[in-house]
Amino acid sequence: MPTLLSDAALLARIVAFDTVSSNSNLPLADFIAEYLDRPGVRIERHPSPDGTKGNLIVRLGPERDDREGLALSGHMDVVPAGEPGWESDPFTLTDGGDRWIARGACDMKGFVALAVNLAAEAAQPDRLSRMRAPLALVLTYDEEVGTLGAGWLAKDFQGLDKLPRAMIIGEPTSLAVVGLHKGHLKMRATFSGKSAHSGYPHLGANAIVPAGRAIVALAELGAALEREGAPSAESFPDVPFAAINVATVHGGSAINVVPDTCVVEIGVRTMPGLESDQLAPRVQAAIASVPLPAGVTVRTEVLSDSPPMMLDPEAPIHRLLCELTGQEGTRSVGFATDAGWLARAGFDCAVWGPGTIEVAHKPNEWMPKSEYAQAREIVGRAIAQLCE
Repeated sequence: MPTLLSDAALLARIVAFDTVSSNSNLPLADFIAEYLDRPGVRIERHPSPDGTKGNLIVRLGPERDDREGLALSGHMDVVPAGEPGWESDPFTLTDGGDRWIARGACDMKGFVALAVNLAAEAAQPDRLSRMRAPLALVLTYDEEVGTLGAGWLAKDFQGLDKLPRAMIIGEPTSLAVVGLHKGHLKMRATFSGKSAHSGYPHLGANAIVPAGRAIVALAELGAALEREGAPSAESFPDVPFAAINVATVHGGSAINVVPDTCVVEIGVRTMPGLESDQLAPRVQAAIASVPLPAGVTVRTEVLSDSPPMMLDPEAPIHRLLCELTGQEGTRSVGFATDAGWLARAGFDCAVWGPGTIEVAHKPNEWMPKSEYAQAREIVGRAIAQLCE
């Protein structure tokens, strides 16, 4: 049986795997599976469609059909760490006194390490014999590039309805219990024309000019959405509307060449009650409203869709976390998580975890040691109440 590591030692091991989304997460999944390979622990892999990545489902405790128990969920991938400003190796856990520093320390390998160690401890024979309901881990791939692993899990994995309904998604919320979040719809418009010498523009078809007009149309749509608001607007006071972000524009090769291509990428922050099935057609219509010069075509596509999430404040997992933390009412956040897909798959998802989103995706990302210790205690108490 693998030796139990301290939380810091396990976090250091997990951080050391470079699971930037362009890489495979399978080496990390293999390590976690090996670490949790103990009597009474059931481990199931769920490969991505191309087999290069995968989700990991871990279960321990008695099998039940009533969906009692607790599931802990986190993603194994991280954003790139190549930006300047790092004061230490981003893939080496660094002790910063009152904090742990590394890529993923906050978002969200910190919670993954905590959940894995709590599962390993619950698998000890004396603890396992006391379990009356199962504990599960649901660990996903490619959350950072569009909640792809959770989306594939929700669509393809057989047996989700056998896992505990109550789920904690351990994203960094500074230990605030979050019951609502926005979604993120990513789209791309590709304008295709014909290149030519800029001295003979009549021989070409400029793709950038209509793309520029489309950007103006998208800005007008964004202003309209801001005026309209959304059914859940009161839950998101900072940005009470579905925001459109024209995020990247790529086109052209040289000043003396008529550009034959221009690619515009758009992000839309969907909301509970105003989701992608309503907003994607409006984005497409705004782009289609732009007159195209002869020789220019446009293709609009959806790149990924991370749904918004809304949890009933009376859901048992929400009430329990509020009781354990002393929080009254629910909170909302403007970013998307795996909870959007997992809620659609039948889980009651509360987004809750140590660390702040304000330091995620930045150099010297860090996790407060005090919050990490608090999170361990609170999740441990949740396991005791729901599983033992």
